[in-house]
Amino acid sequence: MTDVEHPDTFYGLPVLTVSGPDRQRTGPRPAADAVAWRLESDWDGDTTFAALWRHFLDTVDTSQVRALLIGPWWASEYESIAPVVGLLAGDADRFPSLRALFLADVVGEECELSWLVMSDITPVLEAFGQLQELTVRGCGEENDGSSLALRPVRHTSLRSLRFESGGLPSGIVRAIGASELPALERLELWLGVGEYGGDTTVEDLAPLLSGAAFPALRHLGLQNSEIQDEIAAAVASAPVVAQLESLSLAMGTLGDEGAQSLLSGQPLTHLTSLDLHHHYISDVWMDRLGSLLGRDRVNSALDEAAYADPEEDGTRYVAVSE
Repeated sequence: MTDVEHPDTFYGLPVLTVSGPDRQRTGPRPAADAVAWRLESDWDGDTTFAALWRHFLDTVDTSQVRALLIGPWWASEYESIAPVVGLLAGDADRFPSLRALFLADVVGEECELSWLVMSDITPVLEAFGQLQELTVRGCGEENDGSSLALRPVRHTSLRSLRFESGGLPSGIVRAIGASELPALERLELWLGVGEYGGDTTVEDLAPLLSGAAFPALRHLGLQNSEIQDEIAAAVASAPVVAQLESLSLAMGTLGDEGAQSLLSGQPLTHLTSLDLHHHYISDVWMDRLGSLLGRDRVNSALDEAAYADPEEDGTRYVAVSE
């Protein structure tokens, strides 16, 4: 899965993976606040996530833990993340220092993005009022209550919110737009494709683009979308752009039409970074964007799934879907 990987650092801390009592590293443990703790079930063994969680609470001073990542949580067959969300919310008082949380730090070798069995993740935001950074990975293709979901919330500490998805449900986008997040500085949404539950429209993005929802917002990423040209057209006249320092329209199907919209819209010269990596823009229009902003401020990198000239069969692909 392009662009989907385990982070080496999280919240500025090196990531340390804990897999279970029988797989502990030798030597002394680091201080609880010195690393970002990544918990993963012994999914090729017998350790359940519940047992791992209890072991973690018993052996680490969780009052000092600042960052936590949840890796594979199933012991054998894929299971819903709902019980994990329940454990986190239920033991929130054990983590007064927690500032960063990553739900479903899972890569393709462990489980494809669209196979992750997700749930409503609102309880973690409600339980951790001190949280500053939340990253969530997973799709929303199921309609049986096991897909990714979010309800509108008020959260005064959250500064960074990131959803990595091959199909982000429009309900999540609307819930974000209806939330009160006065401290939010960074918002990144991988919108994905309809096949995997990505049904967001430009109209769903309107509250985010208005500039009124999040006064502190400085980075906006509307990425990995099959309607990237439409999004670019909306961004070209969106009030929120004036307050941004960086913008990402990367990983999607952005082509010449979208590039023209950006060039004919409001000024973008105040941006320190415009990320367009994985695109379908011709060299002519990319050169014009580079000339306008400065080539050092435009990320125009291509990868094996994107082609500068897609006219051979007209098919465009987002970077991350399944």
